[in-house]
Amino acid sequence: MQQPVIIDDNSLRDWPLPMPDESGDKEERGRLLIVAGSAQMPGAAIIAGNAALRAGAGKVSIATTRSIAPLVALAIPESRVIALEETAAGGIAPGALTALESMLAKLDAILIGPGMLDEPATCELASRLLSMMKEDMRIILDAAAMGAICNAQENPGIPGGVQALLTPHAGEMAHLTGIAKGDVAADAAAIARRMAAQWRATVALKGPITHVAAPDGRLWRHEGGSIGLAVSGSGDALAGIIGGLTARGAPLEQAAAWGVALHARAGDRLAEASGPLGYLARDLPSQVPMLMHALGD
Repeated sequence: MQQPVIIDDNSLRDWPLPMPDESGDKEERGRLLIVAGSAQMPGAAIIAGNAALRAGAGKVSIATTRSIAPLVALAIPESRVIALEETAAGGIAPGALTALESMLAKLDAILIGPGMLDEPATCELASRLLSMMKEDMRIILDAAAMGAICNAQENPGIPGGVQALLTPHAGEMAHLTGIAKGDVAADAAAIARRMAAQWRATVALKGPITHVAAPDGRLWRHEGGSIGLAVSGSGDALAGIIGGLTARGAPLEQAAAWGVALHARAGDRLAEASGPLGYLARDLPSQVPMLMHALGD
């Protein structure tokens, strides 16, 4: 079995991110749709959107609940914000997806899940979205949205031809698969690789050591990141970074590997500047452009 590739400065420099032509426009830098947020968690959509733009996406649209859409629009004036009907629990109503259907063919990537707390509605919404996607479209499923395809009893996998990335931590992987959390942590590389093959999707199994597994068995390993990253919103920042890199044209496994590394290094920079604890997830995206440049972007 192939040994994992270690994600470090050297391997990242040997695997450069796609760069737009100097004469290109924002369309060529990638179009990303983020479906995120809820009445109780507007910040997740804001953090993910900022992170995607900082990772280099040219155009970011954010679809979120009607009650928080004005707040998101004010927080990220660079983005287009689409207000959708919401459930009684404050999540995006699954039926609201029809408002997005006409734009799907124009997108380079979709991110769904950050800050979406109404799990049944989120799973139904993500399931409908997957059924609407055409071959070779790319989607990142984060947080509750992963439940749309990873039910422990059914495990239906990804619809044929759609390229997907899932971003579980050990607790989420346990929830999705029925494997005990301790067993996930103890055998993370093998479980990431097995579930990537079963789900026909790239899997980034997050933790102090993060394993990125492709459906064909390839594996990458990243170790690092400061304790300050264990804070609310940190996962939303990571998801946004990965979404932005994917929209730029990076394959999902590359976007995940680079995203994990940039996220960890952003935390390291903030820890050096202000101490290991107390920096905020909203501070992470601002570090990303400098880090990409230092690694040759």
